[in-house]
Amino acid sequence: MRTFAEVVRSRAGDMHEGLRFEGRIWTWAEVIDEAAARAAFLRTLEPGEGRSQVHVGILLQNVPDFVFWLLAAALSGSVAVGVNPTRRGAELAHDISHSDCDLLISTPLYLEVDRDVIPLPDDRILDVESEEYKAMFADAAGTPLPDEIPGPGLMYLLLFSSGSTGAPKAVICTQGRLGRLTEAMSARVDLHRESVNYMCLPLFHGHAIMMNLATAAEVGATVVMVRKFSASRFASDIRAHGVTYFNYVGRVLSYVLAHPERPEDAENRLEVAFGSEAGPAEAVEFRRRFGCDVREGYGASEGVIRIVPTPDSPPGALGVPVAGLTAEIRRAEDDTECPRARFDEQGRLLNAEEATGEIVVIGAGPRFEGYYKNPEAMAERLRFGGLDFWTGDLAYRDERGFFWFAGRSSDWLRVDGENFGTAPVERIISRFPPVSGAHAYAVPDPRNGDQLMVAIVLHPGAEFSAEAFADFLAEQPDLGTKWRPTFVRVLSVAPTTANGKVDKAPLRRDAWEAGDVWWAASRTSPYVLLDDAQRAAFRQDFVDAGRENALPQSSRDILWAKAPA
Repeated sequence: MRTFAEVVRSRAGDMHEGLRFEGRIWTWAEVIDEAAARAAFLRTLEPGEGRSQVHVGILLQNVPDFVFWLLAAALSGSVAVGVNPTRRGAELAHDISHSDCDLLISTPLYLEVDRDVIPLPDDRILDVESEEYKAMFADAAGTPLPDEIPGPGLMYLLLFSSGSTGAPKAVICTQGRLGRLTEAMSARVDLHRESVNYMCLPLFHGHAIMMNLATAAEVGATVVMVRKFSASRFASDIRAHGVTYFNYVGRVLSYVLAHPERPEDAENRLEVAFGSEAGPAEAVEFRRRFGCDVREGYGASEGVIRIVPTPDSPPGALGVPVAGLTAEIRRAEDDTECPRARFDEQGRLLNAEEATGEIVVIGAGPRFEGYYKNPEAMAERLRFGGLDFWTGDLAYRDERGFFWFAGRSSDWLRVDGENFGTAPVERIISRFPPVSGAHAYAVPDPRNGDQLMVAIVLHPGAEFSAEAFADFLAEQPDLGTKWRPTFVRVLSVAPTTANGKVDKAPLRRDAWEAGDVWWAASRTSPYVLLDDAQRAAFRQDFVDAGRENALPQSSRDILWAKAPA
């Protein structure tokens, strides 16, 4: 079995351009020299007690040193830990401690703020901007590769999840898994020697490593790296650098499309954009505007599942599992398979409650490489004996076998006794012409269950008309009977995690207490803009029902602040 270390070693001596960053260029040979010099340093360190591998934490923006250290860890048999820089203070300290970092690579951008909480001595922190650090690796040219090649079962990456539905988990990725993945995914996106990859996702995120850096190393393509994603700079960047491929997650396409179209947008070399969670309308518009293929795929950092669209997949469907994988939609309460989804002639899902369940990969439990030091999370994924892998994502499957995403496990609502996921609602509301993004979530009902709330982001220059929105909903034949939102919040921008995925946690916390929230008293009522009196009435409804503890956090804060001491 080929390892990722072998993929990296294959680029040694390669004089093709490997990395481009802010006016500087490194050939692949130079990139590997830099990595080899750092690998030699890592091999001088002693790992923590009870461990055989050095764990190196990387707390950086997307800069060349991030690439050098990732590849150095692969060559040396060390473990690379991408540390999320948006987590500060105690959360940052937790991530570094939990992943057992023996060394931290960082910069004053982060060290000057959080040095006091970083649980490492000064001699185990390297500042990439310091003169001492620069001197250590000033002459990397010709550094020999390590004599020993790490084995396929050796741990290589700890990839922290986004944490949008709970504390981030450190997903284990071995040398062998990433080695296998690079070849398959390079073919999936038609990457070739002359490809120019645009790396705009953060390198602490698995998507940036697996679907950009690793695939580029596989074929010897060029990586154009930017410190962080910028929607305003995207179009000019891809033209200036001759970019042929980029990868995305979450709202990236939406953010790009939110900027006014220019005639020169189509003047580019883009061939493929690959990612997940773009709306069907966004994919169509991005394809038209930039003239490239947009390919979506459903996968997991845990590496046990991939669902891809096929030429005959219905619009909006995830697709089917790749060859060799078997997945089902199962009930969490009893591990039984859900009935297939049924639709009427208008496309309305008729049996959402019984058809929606969790995506489960059959027989994948033994292939799951695990979460680092997190037996509780392991048990949650490997229920009912541990042979199958429970993804934590909701979906339904139609009669032809196509999978449809229905939301995260936290995106499950119960409205008036009916259970359903948020993703179908979001797909419908995204058709409303002024809307560039729709994000549905549960807020509590004062008596029992949930009420449906949707946060919408409008296209530039668009205005929200409550009357037009209500008319639009009434005209949608596939809108479920319980799917009309009770609350609609208008946002200028949706909150996101550091991984670029929409973060619904602050939306749930704010609920209807935020500004610009519209409310419909019933499923036939018009939407009206909430005022302070109505918000106070909502809070009182919960108090009267004895359910004040069920209020969203923002309402509880207001209620307790007004309570007598």
